[in-house]
Amino acid sequence: MSNPNQFSVVNPSKSPVFYGYVVLIMGTIGIYCSIPGQTIGVSVFTDPVKDALGLSRNQFSNAYMIGTIFSSLVIGRAGIWFDKYGARYVAFFATLTLAFSLLLCSWSVHMSEFVKRFLDQDSWMIPFVIMTVLFFLIRFAGQGVLTMASRNMIMIWFDKNRGKVNSFSSVAISFGFSSSPLWINQLIEGYSWEGTWQILALGLLAFSFFVFQLYKNSPENHGLLPDGAKRLIEFDIESKLLGKQYTVKEAKETRAFWMYGLLLAFNSFFITGLTFHVVSIFASEGFSKEDAISIFLPESVVAVTISTLFNFLSDYLQLKLYLYLMILGGIMASVGFIFLPTAIGIPFIIGGFGIMGGFFAVLNAIVWPRFYGRKSLGAITGKIMGMLILASALAPSIFSLCFSTFDSYRLLGYMGLAFLFFLVLGSIKANNPQ
Repeated sequence: MSNPNQFSVVNPSKSPVFYGYVVLIMGTIGIYCSIPGQTIGVSVFTDPVKDALGLSRNQFSNAYMIGTIFSSLVIGRAGIWFDKYGARYVAFFATLTLAFSLLLCSWSVHMSEFVKRFLDQDSWMIPFVIMTVLFFLIRFAGQGVLTMASRNMIMIWFDKNRGKVNSFSSVAISFGFSSSPLWINQLIEGYSWEGTWQILALGLLAFSFFVFQLYKNSPENHGLLPDGAKRLIEFDIESKLLGKQYTVKEAKETRAFWMYGLLLAFNSFFITGLTFHVVSIFASEGFSKEDAISIFLPESVVAVTISTLFNFLSDYLQLKLYLYLMILGGIMASVGFIFLPTAIGIPFIIGGFGIMGGFFAVLNAIVWPRFYGRKSLGAITGKIMGMLILASALAPSIFSLCFSTFDSYRLLGYMGLAFLFFLVLGSIKANNPQ
């Protein structure tokens, strides 16, 4: 763009400190602001909203699944927008869209009643369709676009220090996400679910101003270099500093794209299924609700510890080592599913999911700019984000189908081991294409 600072009073080139650190803080806050569109932010609203709309739990869950699936099918387009228009505009409009969608969510009962009167029909399909559309909007804008644009912006402003800055971002986001159900639930109890969605919408509207002023697309647009390096005059930055810049078509032709992408999608599938059905999973093997819920705190500690350490080390180590360590975590989690009633069941589930979650935070941010450059980063990560969202959308239904068919979740453990064995073999030649 001819004027990357248009309509903004903040000029990164005049910042007393490297502006990438401002980008790091703003991008982290941006990912945190996507919580209303994430599973962890939506799940708190499930019971009061479904009851107010007259939907069963299955109907409400299916609306969420369908909306999420449609979101996964179009998120790739948002990646193309990111490459064309940059993080600033894409994140700004994603924030506005998420805010507007939350306002519509708060009016969902009124919209449902209006349509019922207009059509003279009192069918559950009306609120079902309305919530499916609304879930599509908040999942697309929140979990998809705002998260992708914020994370990619941070990665673009750093190169050699990506791992270190991602370590800070990952820890902040982990603690922020894990605490969000508590304060969202307090808002719901104090202001009702409608009022809470409206409060979140107003907060996003306020944040959109800071996005427009402080989000910046790349350091080169402002005469700077990644990591705050000294300006290089008449230097071919892309070829000397960043390596080959892959298109999304070229990236998809490499084995690494699919092996890393499938492993990240496997993590999204398993962790979403576990979160949705954790009480049922443990109850099926004779454990209490308290036993089921208690796994999340130690799992988070493991994940945060691993992401902090290995984010820092990622600036010095090959990411293929991380790939196999994450697969090892998946194997542990799968074995934990199979042997849940035994002494190794719960420790393996906690350790396995903690290891996968920790390495997910590293690989999902670091792999794509390091392997494929920054020029088409939006399109490439958009394709990956579509895989992750689709996996998370399918997980609750597949977990439920497995239990209703076999009266046990153990089959998922065997399926996980088979899939991971495929990834082990397929990843032998999944090297960094640079």
